[in-house]
Amino acid sequence: MRSAAPTLPSAAVPPEVLDKIRAVVGPRGLVDDPNAIEPYLVEARGLYHGATALVVRPGSTEEVAEVVRLAAAAGVPVVPQGGNTGLVGGGVPWEGGRSIIIATGRMNRIRAIDPGNYTMTVEAGCILANLQSAAAEQDRLFPLSLGAEGTCQIGGNLSTNAGGIQVLRYGNTRDLVLGIEVVLADGRIWNGLRTLRKDNTGYDLKNLFVGAEGTLGIITAATLRLFPKPREVETALLALNSVRDAMELFTRARIASGDQLTAFELMPRIGVEFALKHTPGLIDPIDQAYPHYALIEMSTSRADAGLKTMFEAFLADAMEAGLVVDGVIAASAAQVQEFWRMREGLVEGQRYEGGSIKHDVSVPVSSVAEFIERATEAVTGLLPGIRPVAFGHAGDGNIHFNLTQPLGADTEAYLDRWMEFNHLVHDIVASLGGSISAEHGVGRLKRDELIRYKSPVELDLMARIKQALDPHDTMNPGKVVPRPGQPPALARG
Repeated sequence: MRSAAPTLPSAAVPPEVLDKIRAVVGPRGLVDDPNAIEPYLVEARGLYHGATALVVRPGSTEEVAEVVRLAAAAGVPVVPQGGNTGLVGGGVPWEGGRSIIIATGRMNRIRAIDPGNYTMTVEAGCILANLQSAAAEQDRLFPLSLGAEGTCQIGGNLSTNAGGIQVLRYGNTRDLVLGIEVVLADGRIWNGLRTLRKDNTGYDLKNLFVGAEGTLGIITAATLRLFPKPREVETALLALNSVRDAMELFTRARIASGDQLTAFELMPRIGVEFALKHTPGLIDPIDQAYPHYALIEMSTSRADAGLKTMFEAFLADAMEAGLVVDGVIAASAAQVQEFWRMREGLVEGQRYEGGSIKHDVSVPVSSVAEFIERATEAVTGLLPGIRPVAFGHAGDGNIHFNLTQPLGADTEAYLDRWMEFNHLVHDIVASLGGSISAEHGVGRLKRDELIRYKSPVELDLMARIKQALDPHDTMNPGKVVPRPGQPPALARG
């Protein structure tokens, strides 16, 4: 599914525009050496390889605004980029080389923390893990947690409305933001850094930009919600015979915990085997192999809530009911870390098993089991020997339905069937009232798929919003919103 490395056309961006931008941001704010630019041009999966004459690294919102103004006046498109950990090609430029990248990594200040108001105002380039640590230092919790949290930036998290492992309890990134600051397509700055829980004065403008992937404006700062820090946390890895048992277990866990369930991650045996095979030092904590596993976590901000007693009673009842056939309750922080290392190893392990056709989908929680059963039957019927790896945040209906190539198959020939399998799986998702993108966004990868699954009215409304806020199509053009005359979004199929 990779596009070929492009040849940058000469004078793709007028030299006088580049000179003006250089004057705005100075030497520290520029990357123009081809070797230094290269990491900005390839997205995390290597599916796309773009081109640009310049990477701009502004140090302030005002610098972002001036660069955008200069680019807009010259008709030069801009591509906002955070940590470049996205998975749908939304943060890399197109192959033609006409765009410049605006990378936000230098804008990494925490402007304010207000523990009493449970808020934190931060710049877009802040690394997610650093924000988690800053909140913890104030005895607070910022709950957004992703596999890429050591390198991803909050601006990118907001732009893609990232999910993660604690959506079940705290919601997507959209639910964690009270206000944002945005540079608009004409270079104006909208300061919407509200710290209020209630503000009923007109349209909720921030939610136009959260999840828009930089196609309407560039998020430069945000005011985020904080929460009480957990005092008790209980974690267990549980073995199950079926996905239906897993979903029944989820229902019981919510009821038993009084909605203190923080995470509920579903893992198939094949994914666990990939993790054990390719993660150094990882050991299976359960002696026998089982078809499915659930990694569950409950937490409370009360130190005397009796969570451990309740957790053990819940698991005993689940085993007596036959839903859980084996399991291990984490006895230490190190063991908790190992459980989560297995979950992350499931993702990484797929890289070493050949081509993988990815699906980041969501369905109603009540339909998770039906989706996995129907989709598995459909793809194995289409290609015997294919290895489905259905895992993810089952508690919020988000399943990563990844399809690893058959053993011994030709990888390139297999990946050439990407769209064929996408349509097959996405049609099942749509029939269940689901979504073809749960947490990774649309970007370039899924842009054209929207035409198949969104109504004409929805597509028209999206196009009208884009036209209103970015009439000259200079903000991350060709991503998210299908528009007439744009090149195909996929390198294959």
